[in-house]
Amino acid sequence: MVKTQIGLALAATLVCTAASALELTSPDIKAGGTIASEYVYSGFGCTGKDVSPALKWSGAPAGTKSFALMVYDPDAPTGSGFWHWVMFDIPANVSELPQGAGDLKAGKAPTGAVQSRTDFGVPGYGGPCPPQGDPAHHYHFMLFAVNTDKLGPTADASAAFVGFNLHFHTLAKAEFVATYGR
Repeated sequence: MVKTQIGLALAATLVCTAASALELTSPDIKAGGTIASEYVYSGFGCTGKDVSPALKWSGAPAGTKSFALMVYDPDAPTGSGFWHWVMFDIPANVSELPQGAGDLKAGKAPTGAVQSRTDFGVPGYGGPCPPQGDPAHHYHFMLFAVNTDKLGPTADASAAFVGFNLHFHTLAKAEFVATYGR
């Protein structure tokens, strides 16, 4: 009887914890789905519109002072994958990014947020564009709840340097994966 009560209490705790977990979604790209051409890179033989998708999140843990967002393709034939979008110092009171926030000229990113260098060599969003004939690549959209309002790197920082700093300041992480191939 006692084991059953303890087991039920533990199960209730796990459900409560799971319900309050950080969650990342997009009205534009479905988890496990295929990325539409609107969000695909325009260049290197790809003919997308290179628009960053809208993103929404909820369930940030207590102590969250900012967020960071990274989009990564581990399937890129580089030996180290490919970083498509890096944004950090997103204020803690923000819970979504509108479509096009990855375009620095559009001014849709939250005030104070920093977009740093991608593997395209510039800050901002750069959509998928895997090599012709490769199997579909997996694009990881990752959101980090961070325990500091300013992560430290600047807009010229590499994704690896931003990731290094996130290693020491992440409270929670949410992720979804979508694919694209050509």
